[in-house]
Amino acid sequence: MNTEAVVDIRDLTVTFTGGRGAVNAVNGVNLQVKRGEVVALLGESGSGKSVTLRSLLRLHPEKRTRISGGLTVLGQDVMALKGAALTGFRGKTVSMIFQEPLLALDPVYAVGQQISEAIRKHEPKVSREDAEKRALEALKRVRIPSPERRLKAFPHEMSGGMRQRAMIALALACNPQVLLADEPTTALDATVQIQILLLLRELQRELGLSVILVTHDIGVAVEVADRIAVMYAGRIVETGPVRDVIRNPSHPYTRGLLAFRAHGAMKGARLDAIPGAPPDLAKLPPGCAFAPRCKQADEGCGSTQPEPVQLGLEHWARCLKLAQAAE
Repeated sequence: MNTEAVVDIRDLTVTFTGGRGAVNAVNGVNLQVKRGEVVALLGESGSGKSVTLRSLLRLHPEKRTRISGGLTVLGQDVMALKGAALTGFRGKTVSMIFQEPLLALDPVYAVGQQISEAIRKHEPKVSREDAEKRALEALKRVRIPSPERRLKAFPHEMSGGMRQRAMIALALACNPQVLLADEPTTALDATVQIQILLLLRELQRELGLSVILVTHDIGVAVEVADRIAVMYAGRIVETGPVRDVIRNPSHPYTRGLLAFRAHGAMKGARLDAIPGAPPDLAKLPPGCAFAPRCKQADEGCGSTQPEPVQLGLEHWARCLKLAQAAE
């Protein structure tokens, strides 16, 4: 694997303004993705995963969003892109699989037409006939049954699993180098989830894609990712290679996620849930945001913002207890 960072996020902060005032959805995120690497952003709903992902495509409403920090993809400054350059960047350099394909796909156009139009948008010299041939190849690539028939099908005429495959085909139609996947298996049954995950991993290896996968399921992260970044209240609280994080979970939140899944997998076992609820992002505490839910927290945790502590070559976590132990 090439160690060059294809995606480089530096001190990303995303703040939304509205009736409640400023909401700090992402707070100083640093994340690098190497060529051919799959990184899973893991955490509860509202932790800032999807906001981070959408920032890479500048999909947030500009009037109500303040973004600071650095966003670089393949050496391009994402925040400096405008007009045609930004349009060309979306789908051609970086593409995205959205959480709900029924909402992401246009209901009034056939799936094949949507894929072929995306190809012609980025490659105007491609004829309509050639674009349709490429759309058919894209559907074959994602293993859709009877692809010739599905080419003319509308999204509502397809099952959830087939719509998600069509969404993946659309995302890969223009041969992007970076793929963003936002909860790609949500609302699918367990068998279809496994099929989609295996397909994504196979395509990623075949095409050499760099992938950022958003998920709340640590089992999905373990099966698909090379590296995990655990997010809580807009910050990455632990990150490292999958093996290191699973074998040595060092942040209390990561341990809670693992314990919850382990207990849930045992028949008849009582769920070991993390107590409390995620914090209000409009009123974040001055110290560690997880402190009110942490069994190990003391007074210092509620007033001091923890710095990252290195635990291995690429493994680190933000926890005041870890910092104190390292002194």
